[in-house]
Amino acid sequence: MDIAILLFDRLTALDAIGPYEVLGRVPGARLHFVAAEPGSKRTDQGLGIDASEALSDVAHPEIVVVPGGPGEREAKRDPRVLDWLRAAHETSTWTTSVCTGSLILAAAGLLTGRRATTHWLALDELRDHGAEPTVDRVVVDGKIVTAAGVSSGIDMALTLAAMLAGDDVAKRIQLSIEYDPQPPFDAGSPAKAPASVVQFLRDRSRFAPTTAG
Repeated sequence: MDIAILLFDRLTALDAIGPYEVLGRVPGARLHFVAAEPGSKRTDQGLGIDASEALSDVAHPEIVVVPGGPGEREAKRDPRVLDWLRAAHETSTWTTSVCTGSLILAAAGLLTGRRATTHWLALDELRDHGAEPTVDRVVVDGKIVTAAGVSSGIDMALTLAAMLAGDDVAKRIQLSIEYDPQPPFDAGSPAKAPASVVQFLRDRSRFAPTTAG
């Protein structure tokens, strides 16, 4: 089972590494970090992740994982990425995204008319791309699975692991990575965070109404 995780410069590390840690533990999984141009890709925090294979090297993976991050803007305008996604989706078992990776799927035309999610700050832009945005943490619509912001990629991958290998396997993986969130603050969504915190992030978002698109 080939699992291709798309890499590009200025992605968010956990968007890719969260699913990698989970899906790599699914029996039979073979993980591939792929990119339009192989080599080290720097995340938005400067971490280097090596894309050892070109997109053409993994043309028909069973599972596609598209992370997000600030570099999403360039990735969704790269015809090599969009063409690969369209072709891979034709034969994939599951096509997935984390955070603003869904905007890349949408740019490839894969989310038109579909329910999908993304980072809460980017929901309006997801709608602009023809999707039906939802605030759910993980959304399954047909064979497309989208996850909300960053940490939700772990939830998405565990959901996918259960669909691939059964609930017991997914539970074993969850325990093996000791995924038992107990955050110190109940501020993980705009519905729960203090209004001042929400506004702070809105004011600094690249998805503000004057810059979205």
